[in-house]
Amino acid sequence: MTTAPKSTGVPAVSRDISEPREYHAPRWHEPLIFSYDVPGSRGIHVPELPAEIAQSLSGSAEAGVASEREIGLPAVAQAQVQRHFLRLSQETLGADLNVDIGQGTCTMKYSPKVNEQFVRAPEAAEIHPLQGDASTQGVLQIIHELEQYLCEISGMDAVSLQAPAGSAAIFGNVSLVKAYHAARGEADQRTEIVTTVFSHPSNAATAKTLGYSVITLYPGEDGLVSLDALREVLSERTAAVLITNPEDTGIFNPDIREIVDAVHEVGALGVYDQANANGMLGITSARLAGFDICHFNLHKTFSTPHACGGPAAGAMCVTEAIEPFLPGPRVRERDGVYSLEAAGPQAVAPIRPFYGVVPNLIRAYAWVRALGADGLLAVAEDAVLNNNYINARLRDEPGVEASYEVPGRLPIEQVRYSWQKLADETGVASADLGSRMADYGFHYWTSHHPYIVPEPATIEPTESYSKAELDEYVNALMRVAREARENPELVLTAPHRSSIHRVEEEAMSDPDTWATSWRAYERKYLGRETAVPEHWTPPAGFEPRERPEKAFHR
Repeated sequence: MTTAPKSTGVPAVSRDISEPREYHAPRWHEPLIFSYDVPGSRGIHVPELPAEIAQSLSGSAEAGVASEREIGLPAVAQAQVQRHFLRLSQETLGADLNVDIGQGTCTMKYSPKVNEQFVRAPEAAEIHPLQGDASTQGVLQIIHELEQYLCEISGMDAVSLQAPAGSAAIFGNVSLVKAYHAARGEADQRTEIVTTVFSHPSNAATAKTLGYSVITLYPGEDGLVSLDALREVLSERTAAVLITNPEDTGIFNPDIREIVDAVHEVGALGVYDQANANGMLGITSARLAGFDICHFNLHKTFSTPHACGGPAAGAMCVTEAIEPFLPGPRVRERDGVYSLEAAGPQAVAPIRPFYGVVPNLIRAYAWVRALGADGLLAVAEDAVLNNNYINARLRDEPGVEASYEVPGRLPIEQVRYSWQKLADETGVASADLGSRMADYGFHYWTSHHPYIVPEPATIEPTESYSKAELDEYVNALMRVAREARENPELVLTAPHRSSIHRVEEEAMSDPDTWATSWRAYERKYLGRETAVPEHWTPPAGFEPRERPEKAFHR
């Protein structure tokens, strides 16, 4: 009698890549929700204000709070709203549908569904930011304790969770740098920020936005920025060095402590971009490397969903010397009672109104509490193991190679691969492979610009996927590479089974084509002139801050 093989939870996958699973996305040609606008339609009935409340407001300061201005939202009945968004969801290849390891640097991991019950419970979902501290003790306790956990993980002394995204946290950290040097009387002297080309682009972008000159260091043949190269650009003008480690190539720089020490020697600050700390949890910390400031993306390392690009959540972590500059309000605890207190006199301006993206803070809190210290360490160990397994499988695949591979050195949580050899052989670029991977139900990403690694592909498996799922992804990728060699036209014209075909690169690169609101869409694409709402009018004598020229995204 034979025993049935133990199920892996996904279809059996072997190195035979001839039979990928069947996949075909629906295509609804769904219009924008504004196209469903029918005046008089409604999805809910809003009751009249009770007479006693209306009477109590009569003649009070609150009586004129309500705006009479049209808010510009479409009037759509409930059934049409449901059908619209369900159709859009069917056209989306989301993280809950595919093995989403092809979105390297973004750390696409499983977000436990029980956490959704926590954030949608009335006690969380119905909190209003203007409630008093006495009625929000639960959420203030969660925020305070999450800050303490992140202090322990980072080694830092204080944390602010006000930032609504990772880039906002980086902006906040650069603001801290500016405030720190201003307090020391060196704001006019410290005009330069140093970063690296493989650190996240938001490091350079936020520094430029805040008026700094940006010096970008490039790697040597081993993929690392050398200490000597850094010393050449450090000076009394340096305000800070913003660096990711491991960088977006997944390579850890073993000289990181010496790098930060060199930064301190010239009186500058070390700022650690730990947006993705998935391979470092429980292993090392920003404090051990000597950093003054770091940040985490809670929607990466700490498992809150990316939510189609937002809202997210960022954590700004600092040493005691930088804490006075953290933005307010700050959550404080005294004798078991929690309160929101205004920031001190040296604090930078608030990153956003109120305090953080509370649903994501609750999700991250629940994730950390569920795992504990041992679980967080296991996350890092499994993420590194999964990444090196994929790297080993792709090592023998013709046409692809891991960037900056050095004998005896293993990558951490991700690898930036290069398909340059396959492109030279077939004319099929990395982006073409990504389009064809969509036909098999997978997401695939190249990398940030500029393409320092030619024809890049960034793969980060995280800890969330089984070995069988990793094999499934790699098998599909190997099949697509084989198709490129045998029938390049098939790949060059992909996707064939996706909800949409290719989007023209020029349309995404030219700001004149962007329409980020319905009003802009009406003006640019429907030729309609729409009423422009009143904008904020500056008070007399107001002097706006000088801003750098607008950057254009490629």
